[in-house]
Amino acid sequence: MENIAILGTGNMGIALIDGMLSSQFISAEQIFATRNRIERIRHLEQKNVNILKDNKTAVQNAKWIIVAVKPHIVQEVLDEIHPFITSDHVVISIATGVSLKQMQDVVGIKPQLYRAMPNTASSVSEGITCICTQDENLENKEKVQQIFNHLGESIMIDERLMDAATVIGACGVAYALRFMRAMMQGAIEIGFDSKTAATIVSQMVKGSAELLIQNGNHPEQEIDKVTTPMGCTITGLNEMEHQGFSSALIRGIVSSYNKIEK
Repeated sequence: MENIAILGTGNMGIALIDGMLSSQFISAEQIFATRNRIERIRHLEQKNVNILKDNKTAVQNAKWIIVAVKPHIVQEVLDEIHPFITSDHVVISIATGVSLKQMQDVVGIKPQLYRAMPNTASSVSEGITCICTQDENLENKEKVQQIFNHLGESIMIDERLMDAATVIGACGVAYALRFMRAMMQGAIEIGFDSKTAATIVSQMVKGSAELLIQNGNHPEQEIDKVTTPMGCTITGLNEMEHQGFSSALIRGIVSSYNKIEK
């Protein structure tokens, strides 16, 4: 695999680097990470990652360019590196709401352009990344997916769905963790200490996801297996629904989506 430059190494950029290193997909010496406040990523230097303040130098030393800055800074970064981009480069933006056309308007048609939406679970190689492009080069597509497959799973989608993918795949981590926090709080109220509650809830959620992944079932099919007539599970589920559990989650998802769209 050729060298990778990650421009703007904040939380998501660090998560990507951690995932790449833990999966041994690429050596640390092949990663060029940049950040204005370089002291914030000084710990990566101890792992032999190349850390720089200069995006231009990073681009000149890598083929695969991952733009991992905030959406409002993307154009500034692309303007900066534009003179150093060649037709050999593949540029991947993980910024929310920045279209392929907006990227192309800045850097032209020389590099192949991609949008990707990973999530922070990439740092433990359990992420999901949605990817879109207009690149017809199958080898490029395979390699871009290969980058993110080493951080979990990846899927190719239409660009029109990228904002929705952000809400479900990336924001969704926060939604799931907030649910888990509430489960832990409930567990403490009915008798468990916080550490035991965290262990039970974490493994329960992991196992629940694996049931769907491995069995390929709809969630309701798995729910039916644990909801016996007049039992405690259906009683709890019904009470949650009376309090608007599913409705609140759906409204939150739509609100997040509408925020991106504005």
